[in-house]
Amino acid sequence: MGRESTEARRQRAVKVLDLLEKEMPDARIELDHRTPLELLVAVILSAQCTDKRVNLVTPALFQRFPDARAYAEAQPQDVEPYIQTCGLYRAKAKNIVAAAKALVLEHGAEVPRSREALERLPGVGHKTAGVVCIHLGGDTAFPVDTHVNRLANRLGFTRHHHPDKVEEDLQALLPSERWMMGHQLLVWHGRRTCFARSPECERCAVAGLCPKLGVEKAKVRPTGASRARS
Repeated sequence: MGRESTEARRQRAVKVLDLLEKEMPDARIELDHRTPLELLVAVILSAQCTDKRVNLVTPALFQRFPDARAYAEAQPQDVEPYIQTCGLYRAKAKNIVAAAKALVLEHGAEVPRSREALERLPGVGHKTAGVVCIHLGGDTAFPVDTHVNRLANRLGFTRHHHPDKVEEDLQALLPSERWMMGHQLLVWHGRRTCFARSPECERCAVAGLCPKLGVEKAKVRPTGASRARS
């Protein structure tokens, strides 16, 4: 793939999403939740932890702490036993309790839809706030996790590696109405096909549109050796 104009890159990005959506029409967030608060807590827990692991611990957690006030009235030590199999569980328990107190004091115990407001909550960074926003119908965003970052670089959609810069580049390439699904499609593709160490390019739906930047030919896995990851 030779030198590419900005407009050509935009057209290619749209085609990539079209093909991925055709390949994975059911792409969605894989963190189980029923309420905005459950979503927020699950996303906080997912940092350095698989969605599968989060989904194993949250049923008991959500039953014990059904709303923001329940968390706000607790101590971090009360939350820790429910989430101790998740990475960094002590820090996460502290942040969840602190965030719940802020929700009660500043937002009427409700989860805000504003990314800026969410980022002011303890333990809620830019990516986490973006994920919560797009799934609650709040501010538009194109959250960048490790999968989105890797694929955006591999596809030649950005030259940056800082998540905020990557998000800016993706937002410039794609219309805002496609940011939510675009985020989810890249996450799913990164977990199912475009792995970090051995991408399965031979069965990739967008292989013909991908310059495979940073991919060593020896590490491309052959067809038939598929594996799903979280």
